[in-house]
Amino acid sequence: MLSTFPAPHAPTLLRRVALACCALAAVHCAAAEPAWMNTRLSPDERARLLERELTMDERYALVHSPLSLDLGPFKRPQGAPSTAGYVAGIPRLGIPALAESDASLGVVNPAGARPGDTATALPSGQALASTWNPALARLAGAAIGQEAHAKGFNVLLAGGANLARDPRGGRNFEYLSEDPWLTGVMAGASIAGIQSAHIVSTVKHFALNDYETSRNTYNAVIPDDALRESDLLAFQLAIERGQPGAVMCAYNFVNGEQACHSKTLLGNVLKGEWGYKGWVMSDWGAVKGVDAAHVLDHQSGEQLDKQVWFGAPLRAAVGAGTIPQARISDMVTRILRSMFANGLFDHPAVAAPIDVAAHGQLAQRVAAEGIVLLRNENKTLPLAADLKRIAVIGGNASLGVLSGGGSSQVTPPGTPPHIVGLGGNTQMDVFFRRAVFYGASPVDAIRARAGKAEVVFDDGRYPVSAAALARSADAVIVFGTQWNGENEDTPDLSLPQGQDALIAAVTAANPRTIVVLETGNAVAMPWLERSAAVLEAWYPGQNGAAAIADVLFGQVNPSGRLPVTFPASVEQLPRPQLPGFGLPPDSSYDIRFPEGADVGYRWFAKTGAKPAFPFGHGLSYTTFAVSDLKVEGGKTLTVSFAVRNTGARAGADVPQVYLRSAAGKPVTRLIGFDKVELAPGEQKRVSVTADPRLLASFDTAARGWRVTAGQYTVAVSANAADPGISGNAKVAGQLLKP
Repeated sequence: MLSTFPAPHAPTLLRRVALACCALAAVHCAAAEPAWMNTRLSPDERARLLERELTMDERYALVHSPLSLDLGPFKRPQGAPSTAGYVAGIPRLGIPALAESDASLGVVNPAGARPGDTATALPSGQALASTWNPALARLAGAAIGQEAHAKGFNVLLAGGANLARDPRGGRNFEYLSEDPWLTGVMAGASIAGIQSAHIVSTVKHFALNDYETSRNTYNAVIPDDALRESDLLAFQLAIERGQPGAVMCAYNFVNGEQACHSKTLLGNVLKGEWGYKGWVMSDWGAVKGVDAAHVLDHQSGEQLDKQVWFGAPLRAAVGAGTIPQARISDMVTRILRSMFANGLFDHPAVAAPIDVAAHGQLAQRVAAEGIVLLRNENKTLPLAADLKRIAVIGGNASLGVLSGGGSSQVTPPGTPPHIVGLGGNTQMDVFFRRAVFYGASPVDAIRARAGKAEVVFDDGRYPVSAAALARSADAVIVFGTQWNGENEDTPDLSLPQGQDALIAAVTAANPRTIVVLETGNAVAMPWLERSAAVLEAWYPGQNGAAAIADVLFGQVNPSGRLPVTFPASVEQLPRPQLPGFGLPPDSSYDIRFPEGADVGYRWFAKTGAKPAFPFGHGLSYTTFAVSDLKVEGGKTLTVSFAVRNTGARAGADVPQVYLRSAAGKPVTRLIGFDKVELAPGEQKRVSVTADPRLLASFDTAARGWRVTAGQYTVAVSANAADPGISGNAKVAGQLLKP
């Protein structure tokens, strides 16, 4: 597969002339290169040298950009690709254009604006997080980066690191988990993978973009220490580990400041305390005025704002002295610095072949590792080889596997996806609200692995008919789907369109019923106790059907673990009623976070409520045992232990290390994990050293992480609710920088 539009950066006239002159004079060509093209200099030095050469007009041209689509009244710039955003280059200085693509789950071709251009559609972010495999996250990121580079893109709007605070959040499927450590580690690995392909990746949406209902106007209210210990820690870890070239700020307000204008978030924390050197770009349509330029470096999707604030208004503000001219230089230097750091000058994005087959296999591996076996009564799974009749019911399982909607929607190669329009009241509704089913169907994948068994499908529209089919089958596989998309949340935890009633009827008719869930969030399961087995497959990407079938028939031993808690009901949540539900669109209201830093499993530990399935839960077709725990103290904790496969087949375990008490104070907090592949009877030793911030509380007055001296207890557990095996050690008191 080749790029479908010209690369944003070709060799400049300046360089061509220089090379020609060098060749004629038979001298070393490097001498004719501009100083900023000296790769022996640091990205900071190169950016400073180049920034000095820009005119003021050129500087202003780099700090705002349009949505690059022919969409309604919007027109893309001449010569630009159809994509999320485009910043024209400056040929006289060899500055490449910035061609920006949405890429949370693969390189996006928005609404098919580039005819025939497809890309690998990876599973959802929560599916990736369910693998608990940072190395796999890096491989997935690298595949996205390689495809983007081969298509001429050099900036990817990826790296979602918001915590999943509420299982009704519409974009949770793009994010990763409810835990700062798991999120930071996995997001950082994905970002590093993307940028290994000489691409700038963002990390987004900074911060507390937890809801889609009135996302432009709600105000997230949370104490500073709680924010630092939860959502901001996830971003901090992702930035430290992935070194993203850009941060994308959020639509919402945080403690009264609009996120893209926030001097607290962007100025004091991100650029100040964390020393972030890249640039901050706005989300599309998130800039409310020119004053954002005090901390924001780039206005993105400028047509979606009331004005091009970083055009004429910014020039006027600099002329009036309300924004220093030095700030414009800083904005531009940050952009150039990330471009140099990630190879955009030295390794320009050019058309190249893409290994579609290899990337498809990778997508299938992520899907398979991310499937979580939630329940498996009487070893119902894997399915036996001697079945005579298998009923497959519901979930559009004859069409494909479901994907999430919005700006992350990818168009995969191969069989065109099936699109079910959901309608709406605005042009944006029509653009975003499409249920897209990928690839080969689960029905076909099941038939391919079922041997001599007859596989019969029922669409599930009528529970009575589905139940009748279920009674006649040796095994039943019923699919439940939940479509989530950008710009809307779900009002509750049910499966929509009466699917819970369907599954209840089928499980009542046949006790050998396996439920396969394709969802963007945790869901309630009123039919759970009647089911024989439950698989959470999330949105499993373009090869998800094959991955699901492989797990069902035992060709893959499931190793996924939940990255979020599955509550038993909405009453167990910190906010039982969905914030903003029933209010007019774009209503201004406060969302208070009584859980503070106790997100997800920590809230359940605090309240004592029993979830349907705890964070970290996941079953296998084999068994594991942990032993020989050793805990060493000092400035942090180092925890080592042995893991043995005690079953009859190969599999992967995910031992999780939780802090259970800190200097005498009860606490539940994930401080480390590993993924361990083991043959039957094999044993390996695992060692985890905790980041000291995970042992600390954030001291707002001292502006740092305070570790209290004392005895610390840890447990190596199968999930957050499992007591596991425990040990303790003494930790020294200290105050760490913020």
